[in-house]
Amino acid sequence: MIDQGLEHRSAAVTEMPPELRHDVRLLGKLLGEVIAEQGGDDLLADVERLRKAVIAARRGEVSADVITEMVAGWEIERAVEVARAFTCYFHLANLAEEHYRIRTLRERDTEGRVQRESLAHAVQELGRERVEELLRGLELHPVLTAHPTEARRRAVVTAIQRVSGQLTEYNAPGRGASERAESRRRLLEEIDLLWRTAQLRSTKLDPLDEVRTAMAAFDETLFRMVPQIYRSLDAALAAGTGTRPPQARPFIRYGSWIGGDRDGNPNVTARVTREAVQIQSEHVLSALEAACTRIARTLTASAQFAPASPELGTALAVAVDAHPEVVSVLATRSPKEPHRQWLLFVAARIAATSRRDLDLAYRSPEDLLADLRLAQESLAAHAPRQAYGELQHLVWQVETFGFHLAELEVRQHSQVHAAALEECRAGGELSERTEEVLATIRVISWIQERFGAAACSRYVVSFTRSADDVAAVYELARHALGSRAPVLDVVPLFESGQDLENAPRVLTGMLEIPQVRERLEATGRRMEVMLGYSDSAKELGPAAATLRLYEAQEALTAWAAEHRVRLRLFHGRGGALGRGGGPANRAVLAQAPGSVAGRFKVTEQGEVIFARYGHTAIARRHIEQVTNAVLLASSPTVGERTAAAAERFRDLARQVASASERAYRALTEAPGFAEWFALVSPLEEIGSLRLGSRPARRGLGAPRSLDDLRAIPWVFAWAQTRVNLPGWYGLGTGLAAVSSLDELRAAYAEWPLFNAMLDNAEMSLAKTDRSIAKRYLALGGRDDFARQVLEEYDRTRNLVLQVTGHSRLLENRKVLSRAVQLRDPYVDALSHLQLRALRSLRTEDLSERERERLSTLLLLSVNGVAAGLQNTG
Repeated sequence: MIDQGLEHRSAAVTEMPPELRHDVRLLGKLLGEVIAEQGGDDLLADVERLRKAVIAARRGEVSADVITEMVAGWEIERAVEVARAFTCYFHLANLAEEHYRIRTLRERDTEGRVQRESLAHAVQELGRERVEELLRGLELHPVLTAHPTEARRRAVVTAIQRVSGQLTEYNAPGRGASERAESRRRLLEEIDLLWRTAQLRSTKLDPLDEVRTAMAAFDETLFRMVPQIYRSLDAALAAGTGTRPPQARPFIRYGSWIGGDRDGNPNVTARVTREAVQIQSEHVLSALEAACTRIARTLTASAQFAPASPELGTALAVAVDAHPEVVSVLATRSPKEPHRQWLLFVAARIAATSRRDLDLAYRSPEDLLADLRLAQESLAAHAPRQAYGELQHLVWQVETFGFHLAELEVRQHSQVHAAALEECRAGGELSERTEEVLATIRVISWIQERFGAAACSRYVVSFTRSADDVAAVYELARHALGSRAPVLDVVPLFESGQDLENAPRVLTGMLEIPQVRERLEATGRRMEVMLGYSDSAKELGPAAATLRLYEAQEALTAWAAEHRVRLRLFHGRGGALGRGGGPANRAVLAQAPGSVAGRFKVTEQGEVIFARYGHTAIARRHIEQVTNAVLLASSPTVGERTAAAAERFRDLARQVASASERAYRALTEAPGFAEWFALVSPLEEIGSLRLGSRPARRGLGAPRSLDDLRAIPWVFAWAQTRVNLPGWYGLGTGLAAVSSLDELRAAYAEWPLFNAMLDNAEMSLAKTDRSIAKRYLALGGRDDFARQVLEEYDRTRNLVLQVTGHSRLLENRKVLSRAVQLRDPYVDALSHLQLRALRSLRTEDLSERERERLSTLLLLSVNGVAAGLQNTG
């Protein structure tokens, strides 16, 4: 599967960098060898025939009908093997691009050069004093969620990581011929294993599987990445980092919904929530123990050159008296090395904390920090580099992760609370669901007793319609535990267009709730509000939802100022463009003025977690970019400029929003649309992929009700059809409603929100393939719907190009353009295979065995297309 003829696919194709081309060709060639070994030369020949045909079709040399006939002529088993080949190719191409991105990041990180969108760049732009001022209140709070958009099995992800390690070894400079040959053999071995690893899950994930999957991101990336971020900031603020007390304070706090989000997911129970926190704690304590042990073992500074302070000497003496069996052994192994002895003792106490040995365990992270700082202050007097180097990294890690790793947040639907409260007030026998609601609150109390309120206190209420929905949670807490109710910060989640408009009124009502007033007083008048991007986009369309969310941010910011509340907006953004996705740093800069104020909280969903946190270098770049944007967005200059642009183009934005929403609703609310959508997409089959523990639908609604359908499978299914409708539909009509093209161009140039909205739509349009999409749309037997979609696509594409001034989609984004064009023909191959399966499943009278075989082909192609398009949900 060598990538040949790439330059000739399009006159506009961007030249692929030599290093990337080398890796793509190498991995493709090795995959070809594996396919030939395992499936025979005839399988490789069929794969090559389809590959060459889809590339030729892109050039206009081969008709798509010829490809349809080719695919239809294969036995289903052969079609399945070909789909596996293209899916594996995408995994390897994605890996090659990741390696190239990492190399590029390292090349740009040169001495004396400030990298754009970095922390150093923020200090350069704003000045040290202004950044230090912002740091006092800076908060970055990414929240990991288990939304089912990561189509890859964990076993597949692990296999890809092993290939990645071998590719790094193979490309390492200075290797001899024999070493290089062995690296190639090992690389081939790992690709062989990837090929033999089942792409589809045989069993459905349960919530604790999802918790453990997320822990891989912590173990492999987050724990190491966080101190690198703080070190980078500290170096930017002043010279001498690592030899002085740090000026950078920890500002990152991770949260998680995995094991806590039970909205529409009956598999997440009180028991699951309790076990999720325990799993998190096991991982962070293990990491802290390993880091402390590593630092202690390398800290061989003799008392002659780094004597212990009197305070540390006293602490060691107390430890000997209290735990002689532990400390005496350490003293024997490390004589006259007091700092080493102390940190090994600290590591032993962390281990005791993990195994719940109460005699030796730490009671809290604060106690651990006190012991680390005791060693740090002692070292600072004689060995400052030892005090503020690796030991400081450990201090930052404890400050960031505590003993719970990430704050576990609970989410439940307002209707569930209302029903539970009605039962509690009635005083009769409680239903199983109501008992579960009360058990969840009791588990929150247990978590707080063991790990502190910071481990679990936020309770998100989906579809908050009034202050009563917030008050219900506090009343249920009284029913669960009486006066011993846990600390709760109830967070209203506004999702629909109407709810976004009503948000300030709801917050005003919340101020009348006694528990809310108590929390405001206890937290310095802090309050959190969550905005739902997915459901608003599904209801209103992408353009209208974007502008409605912006207006909601403006209104909430004004409300907070009026009521002297320190408001933090929690952005429920998905990975896909139809769910508020796109570059996170640009999204921050596009927020309403005053709404960021040094505080940014956002969900990191599905495949986004491993895309952003799969490698330390990429994770660090992502966090630096977002933090840079938060700092810049919080500066008065940027805020004033954005406010002026928003005011100038407000009427234009409302024209676009109104017309786009009408167009979007005219399609999605038309009689028969829901049934048509189910026919033209693999919507119903996606549930069989076993992507996550969460059902695709809320409650027990009609089997084809769009209102009941979650936003995630809505977006995922449209991506599979190559239409990507949720990312752009209605925007063309909205832009056409504005008479002045010059005004639209001015809005694009001057207003970050409008700029980001059009650029995200352009990205979505670039991943749309009109010719393939037309074939999917024909499956539904409704030419009127198909025509409506394709006409809006043409209108949107043409107007986006006119407004942006681009001659082709993604003209100004070379890296992304190259990635899309590299993948397009191979996604086409999988789309043709998927269309074969869909046509048969939709139109033919099949036996159970035939249906099962076709479903396997369909699901493999879904998996492969997801890998090819990347941000699918």
